[in-house]
Amino acid sequence: MSEDTWTDAGAVDDLATRPVQELTVGRAKVALTCRNGVFGAISSVCNHVGGPLGKGTLEGDYVVCPWHYWKFHCQTGVGEPGYEGDRVPAYEVKVEGDRVLIRNTPISERAKAPHAPHPLARPVRREPGPIRVLGISTTVMTADYPRYSTSDALLEHALKVAATEDACETRLVRLRELSFRSCEGFYSKAARACTWPCSITQMDAADQMDQVYEGVVHWADAIVVATPIRWGGASSLYYKMAERMNCIQNQETIANRHLLRNKVAGFIITGGQDNVQAVAGQLLGFFAELGLQFPQFPYIAHSRGWSAEDMENNERQVQNSVVLHEGAAALVERCAVMARGLVEASEGKSALVRGGRKGMRLDA
Repeated sequence: MSEDTWTDAGAVDDLATRPVQELTVGRAKVALTCRNGVFGAISSVCNHVGGPLGKGTLEGDYVVCPWHYWKFHCQTGVGEPGYEGDRVPAYEVKVEGDRVLIRNTPISERAKAPHAPHPLARPVRREPGPIRVLGISTTVMTADYPRYSTSDALLEHALKVAATEDACETRLVRLRELSFRSCEGFYSKAARACTWPCSITQMDAADQMDQVYEGVVHWADAIVVATPIRWGGASSLYYKMAERMNCIQNQETIANRHLLRNKVAGFIITGGQDNVQAVAGQLLGFFAELGLQFPQFPYIAHSRGWSAEDMENNERQVQNSVVLHEGAAALVERCAVMARGLVEASEGKSALVRGGRKGMRLDA
């Protein structure tokens, strides 16, 4: 195609009413802007993951991608200050009479600056060592004035038994101690806008959901989630976490990429209110969608029923219940046993042997 070929984009008066709009020039999608009566045109394809710049917004001289907010100068296509190494193609624009014309051939080329991958983006590989059990507490409480939590107490007991009697490595993540943002609906914009690692995690270094991702994707063999029952559902913190974990499931949908292999999940559900099976059903359905496996009897639960409003007695009953504590420990043991079988079947028994000076002969 000749460099002198131009596309008639439309009437000046019509195009000047929108700060940013997406047009087709030749075979390319272009973001046409109008700022203070001056038109500019750059490629509509963002350097990041291909978001539509032409459907974004204009902030000063910069077009903002609607997916992850990368910014490019509306005339030159150069990235915002500090990111000038990133550039999208720019197009020449002219006005003839009352028509806006855009040259079909860009006047600059695309350039992508190197960006270090996020630590979570590394290949998922199980490191040698014993079975690893990650406990996730979803209970909400006031940080400065902690209270007794039945689901927390059973989870902590079960992890202690797993570490001392089953020789497992254990970690406990309390969601209430993490500062992390709610899911902001990138998937609602486009499936490809929901990325792995999570878009928020990549953009916000202060977001602590990375601790959950690290534990679930890269570290744990078994994951045990503990939740209270709140108005017939799981904890609000559980749902906040689950929405942010959509980026894991979405890799299955858009990339046929399995981030979670040979991992097992179990659940501890307690509350003064009933509806145990509905809560368990949600947990099982969600973690099944992530690709986790379940042992026989994948959850334990306790509830004194809808009318049991005397919560102090509910706490006392759990505190004094040997059966519930033994049941929580047995649940984690079932998860660990199943995880051990999955790891051995896929990677061999040697995967469970810790290396290092205590586990390997040294050449002397």
